[in-house]
Amino acid sequence: MMPTSYSTVIDICDIYTSAIFVSNLCVSPGHHQEVDVCSFSCLGRLLRFGFSAMFGFGGRTLALAERHRWMPPGQRREFAVFKTLANLKPEDCELSYLPVKKVQTEMLDPVKNEYLKDDMEEEESWTTTRGLFLNVSIMAIPCLCSMAPRGLAPNTRLNNGSMALITAGNTSRAEFIKHLKRYNSVNNQFSFSFVETQTVWAVRLRPRSQSSWSDDIAEDNGEYDSKNAPIISSEGAYPWNVDGDLLEVPSELLIRLHPQLLTLFGVYIEEAEEAHIKCSCI
Repeated sequence: MMPTSYSTVIDICDIYTSAIFVSNLCVSPGHHQEVDVCSFSCLGRLLRFGFSAMFGFGGRTLALAERHRWMPPGQRREFAVFKTLANLKPEDCELSYLPVKKVQTEMLDPVKNEYLKDDMEEEESWTTTRGLFLNVSIMAIPCLCSMAPRGLAPNTRLNNGSMALITAGNTSRAEFIKHLKRYNSVNNQFSFSFVETQTVWAVRLRPRSQSSWSDDIAEDNGEYDSKNAPIISSEGAYPWNVDGDLLEVPSELLIRLHPQLLTLFGVYIEEAEEAHIKCSCI
């Protein structure tokens, strides 16, 4: 199972370099696992590295939860999910990606992979789609957790040289909730007409309207269909959920894969250890 944040690893590398060196000497003969890592950039500036990102429902839920940190963690999570679902509206986006080809997934050397992919990015054209999305997920690892025992991206592996791009298009609240519930079951969470998956190695997402969130938004009673009601406001930052951390991005975000950038030492890395739980809010 992967951690939800990489900050501890980075801090240790910066401060305890000598300790890391000694530790590597001790564990290097044992089990190790290379892991793909994503970089997140905005306007040519590197923001951070990570393993997963969510925009739309996933980002707004985390942003709302962060505004209520005085609540206990479990209560805060369920409140944020319930409130975001109650005010569910789509994001108007331009989404571009570079698909992975079979020859790319067979490359094993991470350094060579980087140089070859730089060349291919210049040669290949981006596949672009524009429209309304309830959620966009980009996952470089399966993201196993107690709420999704099969993983948020079950078809992805730790070091297969690709990311899973999962988009939930505009639909009714009821259908979107059905999609969310599938993550907690053995059923295929992607078998909906409004859900699409792609295998990619680079993603570029550009919001086409300003979006914001307000705790005071009131929903009408009855089933809400969000098909023609994108969020539009004057705020200039867009919330992203990156490995469980809130990242506010002012405009377009570029996500690129860096194959086998990280090496983990251990066994059973892809197995979840948390108990299987359900969210009572849905």
